[in-house]
This record gives sequence, structure tokens and C-alpha cells, in this order.
Amino acid sequence: MFGFRDIGIDLGTATVLVYVKGKGIVLKEPSVISKDSNTNAVLAVGEEARRMLGRTPGNIVAIRPLAEGVISDYDSTLIMLKYFIRKAAGRRLFGKPRVVICVPSGVTEVEKRAVLEAAYEAGAGKTYLIEEPIAAAIGAGIDISKPCGNMVVDIGGGTTDIAVISLGGAVLTESIKVAGNNFDDAIIRYMRKKHNILIGERTAEDMKIKIGCAYPRKESVSITVTGRNMVSGLPKTLTVTSEEMLEALAEPVDAIIEAVCSALERTPPELASDICDQGIVLTGGGALLYGMDKALHERTRIPIYLAEDAVSAVALGTGLALDALDIYNNTAVFEHRKGLSASR
Repeated sequence: MFGFRDIGIDLGTATVLVYVKGKGIVLKEPSVISKDSNTNAVLAVGEEARRMLGRTPGNIVAIRPLAEGVISDYDSTLIMLKYFIRKAAGRRLFGKPRVVICVPSGVTEVEKRAVLEAAYEAGAGKTYLIEEPIAAAIGAGIDISKPCGNMVVDIGGGTTDIAVISLGGAVLTESIKVAGNNFDDAIIRYMRKKHNILIGERTAEDMKIKIGCAYPRKESVSITVTGRNMVSGLPKTLTVTSEEMLEALAEPVDAIIEAVCSALERTPPELASDICDQGIVLTGGGALLYGMDKALHERTRIPIYLAEDAVSAVALGTGLALDALDIYNNTAVFEHRKGLSASR
């Protein structure tokens, strides 16, 4: 029986991952919902809705209810949370499970309240918030309880979160709204400016994954893409190389590297020394961009390590934190709220 089983949710701008205590990560789907604009009825959620992006008739809209790591469409986020919690739990959800939700390190109190309210409305009981870089550090296997400085850079879909962690808490955090989605946007802009071709989000993401790079590849790779010629209005096919992607992605990659350097400059000397010895750990889907570790190392001269399961590190961290609720409950790892229902 499922009962009051604990649930961990990585509520990402691009992807939602759900961890169920005792089972591990049971769900990984895009943060997308599609609605009928005439009736406001929900047509699809998750992967099914993602397939509709850029391919819907006029009355159907496929939207991402989370922008830059926070809720931009409350009602849609609520529907999505309910769907994912129910799907992860199956039909055996009784009572209100304890839920841990990841939030970017730079969120405001208002944004935290929106996440907590949405979780409560979606059926959660006591809800805990954990900052993404701390969850990522736990998920990457770092012992954050030691008096030793560790730096984690979590490059998600909407935000890049940087944290220096010691003694179970974040000594210093920085969050910038440049991440995986900005890589896609940069590719779309480049194709429009350089080739006069308009491509969609899915094509840009495909290019990013297959030939995108933050550092020159040893061997050039290419991909054939089709878009709409902005002059003739007709479809046009052309071949794009990894060298072009290096140029296209230079701006967002540089922004992330600058943010990491800025955080290092503000890190206390003793912890900075630890980081030089321990290295910097990269997590998140954006960290998988080819050469991101090499580009960071070239600039900082500090060892850079990619987490073993970079995409799932945050969700795994929520799970490990769930397993140690008694240990983390009274530390800086969690913020929690209870009694939301009392205010209603």
C-alpha cells in the first residue's frame, strides 16, 4: 500500500522528475501542458503535450507553466503537479504524503509561497523546500555535512544555480536566468541571423544535443536541418556544423562562466582553497553540453567534474534528503511550511 509515502519533486523549467521513497525516480517528463484555448480544457500533460509544441492548430496551445525556475502560470502548474503526483503514486495514494520540492537558490518569498500553495492544492501534506544546488550536491554524492567547501553548478532549463556548500548549508549562492532554454533560443537567433531561416524549439534542442558545444570539438560534426526561409516563406534544408554551434552558443556559455567566476571571487579564502583541491561539480541537463567542463576549466583553472547522473542529480538529492528527514529537518538544508490549510 502506498500510504503516506514521501515524494521528492524536481520541479524544473524543462523537465519534472519525481522520486518516490523506496522506489527511486519513477517519473521523468517534460514540464509542458496543452489546453484548448476555447474551453480551457486540459488536453495533455508531459511528454504527450511536448509532442504538440509547435504543431498545434489555432485553438490548442502547448505551454510551459514554469519559466526561469519559478511558476509563471499557477493554474497550469497546479494541474501538472496533480497529474505527476497521481501518476507517480498510481491509484494507491491515500492521505497526504510528505513532499520535498526543489526551488532555485534565488527565488523570492512570494515565489516560494506559490510553490507551497500549488503543492498543497495538488494533495501534498507537509511540504519541504530545498534549494536546487544543495539537492544537486547531495545527489552527486557530496558529503555536505563536513566543514569543507564544495562548489556545485546546476545548469537546468531555466536557471543556472551556483552554490558554495559547507557544514550542511549554502555559504554563498548565485542564480542566473541563463541555462538550457537560453541555449535553444541562441541557436534559433543564430539560424535566423546567419542563414535567414526560422526553426522551432524542438529543432533547436535537437541541434544543441547532437552538435552543440561550449568548447571546440576534436572532430567537426554536422546535422541537416529544415526550417522556413524568411525571404521566400518556403521550407529550406541546409547542413549546420558544430563550429557554427560554438559561435551560436558563445554568449550564454560565457554568461554562465562569468557567474561561476563571480561566485568564486566572493568565496571566503579558506573555502576557495578547498574548492581548488576538491574541484567544481557540474549537474543538470545543461551541463551535458559538449565541452562545458573544458570551457569552465580553461577559465578557472580548477578541476571540473560532471556528476555521474547529471540530469537526475537534483531529483536523487531530494530522495536522499527524504531518507534523512530526521537529520536534515532542523538544518539549513530544508525550509518547510505547515498549516497552509489553516489560512484557508
